[in-house]
Amino acid sequence: MSRDDAMSMLGMDVARVASLHPDRPAVVSPHGCRSFAELNRRANQLVRHWRSCGLREGDCVALLCSNRPEFAEVVSAVMRSGVVMVPVNWHLPPEDVAYVVADCGARALVAEGRFAEAAGLAARESGRLLSRLSVDAPIEGFSDYAVTLSGERGDDVDDPSLGRFMLYTSGTTGRPKGVVRRQTPEEFVQGHRLFAAFFGFDPEAQDMTLATAPLYHGGPLEFVLRVPLASGIPVYLMDEWEAEEMLRIVHRHGITHTFCVPTMFRRLLALPEAVRRAHDLSSLRFVMHGGAPTPVADKHAMIEWLGPILMETYGSSEGIAVLIDSREWLKRPGSVGRPAPDSVLIAGEHGEPLPPGETGTLYMKPRGGGRFQYFKAPEKTREAVLGDFVTAGDIGHLDEEGYLFLSGRSAELVICGGANVYPAEADEVLLAHPRVADAAAFGVPDEEWGEVLAAVVVLEPGARDSAELRDDVLAHCRGRLGAHRSPKRLEVVDEVLRSAAGKILRRELQASYASRNSGA
Repeated sequence: MSRDDAMSMLGMDVARVASLHPDRPAVVSPHGCRSFAELNRRANQLVRHWRSCGLREGDCVALLCSNRPEFAEVVSAVMRSGVVMVPVNWHLPPEDVAYVVADCGARALVAEGRFAEAAGLAARESGRLLSRLSVDAPIEGFSDYAVTLSGERGDDVDDPSLGRFMLYTSGTTGRPKGVVRRQTPEEFVQGHRLFAAFFGFDPEAQDMTLATAPLYHGGPLEFVLRVPLASGIPVYLMDEWEAEEMLRIVHRHGITHTFCVPTMFRRLLALPEAVRRAHDLSSLRFVMHGGAPTPVADKHAMIEWLGPILMETYGSSEGIAVLIDSREWLKRPGSVGRPAPDSVLIAGEHGEPLPPGETGTLYMKPRGGGRFQYFKAPEKTREAVLGDFVTAGDIGHLDEEGYLFLSGRSAELVICGGANVYPAEADEVLLAHPRVADAAAFGVPDEEWGEVLAAVVVLEPGARDSAELRDDVLAHCRGRLGAHRSPKRLEVVDEVLRSAAGKILRRELQASYASRNSGA
């Protein structure tokens, strides 16, 4: 075994890079920068603090923090301390944040001051915290992160142990659920090698990744932060994403790799042509995207603009994933990839395998064949597992050549007159209308049909709401989907409710729609 592999198996990749290139930038952000030596020192200090508080291997650490250097410090500390990190979605309401911190049994909480309300509630309700640290601004009952760490030694810990992450599902179909997936140190090293080679990271070529989305999501956390830092690649952390600012950062810092969600593509494409051309994006050679379906027209436009450097990923916290590059996607527009043989099962209502072309529940084998479980929820685990396969609740089909196409989520399925209607199909068609900037379809009760599709749209700048425009949008849908699968009701709104990953929050849209139309 090489020395590098041995250090990776102990979670000491950042320490290895720091020993070779101490002054190389590790983290660049509006909230401060860290060299690899500084990042490594902070990680060691944090591990020593946790141990002094009584944290032991296997304990949970909750992190409630935006994209800033301290996020990277906590990740680096977790990887060498043997603890389990739960990155908490700070877009959740305080009650759900408190639920996640309590549910995972966190023994330590690191929270950014701007989330003081949620952090305070979580601390009061958990009852198990041995360490409470506040980042950037005070939180009542918490110790200052920087001051606390300054009192600890920064040299490498003597007995490192590989840590891991436990991600919580987004909660779009109920309470967030913790996903437990275990790896041996050997599997971890193998996975790191695979990802580093896949991205083509080259520290000597001055590669640099850009984190555009919140790092509490699994994709950005793994692909834009952990793997790059472990490979000696600097990371630029955007705190709040803005389209033109992203282009400025790519131009100014020579960004080579990034991760986007589909709503970012739409807003980038909406920039005036002069603004888009004012920034040199030639350094970019790898743009991964996922989190939600990407409209076909938007992806075509992005490939035309940036070149065939887009890599789409479909995956979930449950540990299932498939990829498709630009060239392959252009041959199968709309596909999310061609899974390995026997790694996917499309199942019918009773779990029976369905043939190519038929739509059903998507089951996939987790990466590496490893099993998973929902934390403290064995009944939920049983519901998601079918033999060696696991589902995140998505609906889709395989074509004759094995390419996977998604239709939506089972919880979003609309039964209209006894027939299955998938809102995601209507989303795609609505977004193709020239006057529609954003859109979402969802099911609503109907006396005649049981359920029908309704839709909300955001209009392009300069477009004016009118009965004629709405009729034109609905006719556009009927012409492509037929009357049965098209929205029957349409409203113009200022914003489509989405998660930070770009997923449409259909339950919230349904509730909002019902509230507005309760007297109809």
